[in-house]
Amino acid sequence: MASVERTAYPRFKRTITSRELHEAFTPGPSEAAWARGKARSPEHVLALVVLLKSFQKLGYFPDLDEVPELVVGHVRGLLVLDEDVLPRHDSMRTAARQRDFVRERLGVEYDKENARKIASAAIYEAVQTKDNPADLINVALERLAKERLELPGYTTLDAMASEIRTEVNTGFFEMVVSRIDDVDTARILGLLRVVSGSRSRFDEMKRPAKAPSVSHLREHLAHLDRLELLGPTAKWLQGVPPGKVEHFAGQARVLDAAELGKVGVVKRTALLVCLLHMAKVRARDELVTMLCKRMSRIIKRGREDLEKIRERHRAETERLIAVLGEVLEAAKGAVGFDGESVTPLPTSEDRLHQVHQQCGEAVLEKLEKAGGLAKLSEDHELVSAHHGDNYMPLLWRHFKSHRKVLLDLTDVLQMVSTSADSTVLEAVEFCQAMRNRSAKWVPVTYTVTAEDGTKKDKTVSAEFASQMWQRILFDKHQAGRIHRRHFEVCTLSYLVQELRTGDVAVIGSESYANLQNQLMSWEECEPLVAEYCEQAGLPATSSAFTAALKQKLTAVAAKVDAGYPDNADLTIDQASGKIVLSPRRGKARRQSALDLEAEILKRLPEWSLLDVLARTAYWIQWWRHFGPASGSDPKIRDKLARYVLTVFTYGTNAGPAQVARHMGQKVSVHELSLAGNQHITSDKLNRASADVIDMFIQLDLAHVWGDVSKAGIDGSQYDTWENNLLAESHIRYGGFGGIAMRHISDTYVALFSHFIPCGVWEAVYLFEGLLKNESEVTVDIVHGDTQGQNLPVFGLAHMLGVELLPRIRNWKDLTFYRPSATVKYKHIDSLFGDPDKDVINWRLIENHWPDLMRVVLSIREGRLSSVALLRRLGNESKRNRIYQAYRELGRVIRTVVLLRYLSEPELRDSIQSMTNKTEAFHKFSNWLMFASDLLADNDPENQEKIIKFNELLANCLIFHTAVDITKVVNDLIDEGWEVDPVDLATITPYITSKIRRFGTWHLDMEPPDGQAVGHLRLAA
Repeated sequence: MASVERTAYPRFKRTITSRELHEAFTPGPSEAAWARGKARSPEHVLALVVLLKSFQKLGYFPDLDEVPELVVGHVRGLLVLDEDVLPRHDSMRTAARQRDFVRERLGVEYDKENARKIASAAIYEAVQTKDNPADLINVALERLAKERLELPGYTTLDAMASEIRTEVNTGFFEMVVSRIDDVDTARILGLLRVVSGSRSRFDEMKRPAKAPSVSHLREHLAHLDRLELLGPTAKWLQGVPPGKVEHFAGQARVLDAAELGKVGVVKRTALLVCLLHMAKVRARDELVTMLCKRMSRIIKRGREDLEKIRERHRAETERLIAVLGEVLEAAKGAVGFDGESVTPLPTSEDRLHQVHQQCGEAVLEKLEKAGGLAKLSEDHELVSAHHGDNYMPLLWRHFKSHRKVLLDLTDVLQMVSTSADSTVLEAVEFCQAMRNRSAKWVPVTYTVTAEDGTKKDKTVSAEFASQMWQRILFDKHQAGRIHRRHFEVCTLSYLVQELRTGDVAVIGSESYANLQNQLMSWEECEPLVAEYCEQAGLPATSSAFTAALKQKLTAVAAKVDAGYPDNADLTIDQASGKIVLSPRRGKARRQSALDLEAEILKRLPEWSLLDVLARTAYWIQWWRHFGPASGSDPKIRDKLARYVLTVFTYGTNAGPAQVARHMGQKVSVHELSLAGNQHITSDKLNRASADVIDMFIQLDLAHVWGDVSKAGIDGSQYDTWENNLLAESHIRYGGFGGIAMRHISDTYVALFSHFIPCGVWEAVYLFEGLLKNESEVTVDIVHGDTQGQNLPVFGLAHMLGVELLPRIRNWKDLTFYRPSATVKYKHIDSLFGDPDKDVINWRLIENHWPDLMRVVLSIREGRLSSVALLRRLGNESKRNRIYQAYRELGRVIRTVVLLRYLSEPELRDSIQSMTNKTEAFHKFSNWLMFASDLLADNDPENQEKIIKFNELLANCLIFHTAVDITKVVNDLIDEGWEVDPVDLATITPYITSKIRRFGTWHLDMEPPDGQAVGHLRLAA
């Protein structure tokens, strides 16, 4: 069973706002006239109108007794009926006739059998990729709404979803188990066995990777090897959709060995296989990530060494020159050099050999005294690196301690090239073939053995390496050979680069999988293009898309150029090219705003943090999304209280142990940790935050429409007033991945405070979150930090129909791209780059328009991993046409944004304002994490959950404070205050002075054990 609260099944909310009352339950004149034409008595008229408005809201007919009195009273007042008139039917026949009237007016069909058939088909289709019963019911509801069918009862849909889900899942479980023999089954089930004094191997499968040290790399390689020995999970799971595998693995992951042991043996085996398979995938991802991190650190240390050498190069160079001088003096003495001439060498062969021997011994003696040949050679490489500005020779000393384990890692992982160029992987193959050689210089030819046992000679190429690498890889005195040590470092550094760009993929991985395998084909995308482009506001053909972009850039540039003489903030010195953008001063708050704020703060009530969570949970029911991974109802008492305490526990980062300790006997550590680990996921926290957002945007900021006149504000001014307060109240939605967003509509502006702190990484997750946004808010403007100016990110934002407006600090260092090489500007030409190279390649955008569309459609359809896309868009690749297309599109969009930034003071003010509000939110949310601002858990998934717990906690407090502000403002209006909307817009909801984070403390001064206070008896 799935609770109705956890689904989208329409029902009356516990709290109905004035906005919702007016928008959803206000009958129009034609509806009132229609009802009076269909019914005679006032009771029947009221009942008919209530049924009509309820059906429009819910999609089915509720019992009249279930309709909230607030709705009935609202409708009664608008119909001008007496207070004692109640909606009722004299008979079942009258009720049925009125329902038919409503169906006829709304064009809705009442067909139980057809509705069940359509719902069943929708659930069968959805259950192939989804598993949560609430999600299956929501899919059926959406399909029924599209077909304009009256919704069946909730219990009907719940039973249907449960039956179909059980049938399909049982089929998958039995199919998987049938492929596993008895020996493998025993091995799989043995994972749950707990040996005395140790943990089960089941727990070992769930552990995350550690820091990429040598020992941790070896340990994780061994971990993957142990997982591989447990069985061919990919073969066993063939035919099970990836989404179902991931969900089944998620069910197993949140249980412990004892709990999973209680599950039926067939389902238990299948869940363990899914968990094992995903553990392998995760281990491969983690190994590649560890490789990337380790090579990055090696390169970083090489660069640091080069900087240190530059600091001390003079003394080192002088020392090496001194050694060279001593060697030369020794050689002179051996050959009889007197400073002007050399004594002729003896002609006899024995004497000549003796001289050479003496010379060699003298030279070696001096070299040994200077530190030895090996040390001097290494020092020579260091100084040579400095003089050549090349840190590559310095990498080996940091690489050699990791060499074996890194080569083992590349041998274990199966890697394939995603393009026709496989030279880097061939270089990896060469390194494996030469790994047991001890010589520095090795032949470039090597032998490989094919699967059929045949041997083949191959020659390795280093064409992929830069000129700096080439200088140290080859030597004219070592023809046909290559420096093995440097080549290993070079190969792995380029391998890491190609793994990040996606030019090399790892088989059996997720984060480093082949992007082309995840992208939808153009044949699949083409039917979806027109609808998507209409939704995103984009032209639906490549030529129209390119033409619109070109026209936009040309028009904006021309407008900025023409408006330059009137732009008092921008100054361009045509002679020197110096560009100055004068800063704008912020507007000081008026005294009336300060007085209003002081009065509001004085009247705001104090609340404890737990009270705030409990009140918002009761009003909004954001906790309804929480529950076991299986999707069934949680088997816990008082779910609301348990989930409120859990959000408090993790949102403040106090942890279950401390909260349970301070709550006495009311809750245990196990109860809190079980709810946090097994009932709540990042996705469920996103949904809970979406509920708070949806309620927030409906917040009433005046009594009702009719009461606004008390403040001397007409209806249009009400919109302005509400816009202003909502514009200052910010709620964070975790699904958006850390970003500031603004939605503008005709009636309100909702702001959500977030940032992109690190550029493309967060941006990619952000845009995936935008497409999966479950809030009613539509996002069309995104604000980010300075690092959010990555060119492909601008391109991706445009394709998603979102305007990216990051904070722009370093605009002088960014290139402005011209629409064509021939265009020149009278005033602003110096802003643009070189006309020979910094020009938009419109042909590239037009030719690769299908690739641009494939990416956004694949994300929308859930086919493309945001992490895999990150590999493409976050790292430049000459072979990556998707990166090139998005980078070129990003050049257009970023140039337009930069031009607007320089010419529109209001835009700069808006960006600065959003930046300030975002930073204020971060400070506010950090204040709530009072127990600790450090994330002790090493698991990235758990870290993400704690952050989103904190976001939900902050959202609830912001909403609750806005409610209190609304009440205070309404009271002030009733008392005759003249509340100016401009002043109201400056009131922030980030108020901490009225919140008790730690609850209420009680000091008991009763003497302990009957002793007087202050009297202690110390034991001897």
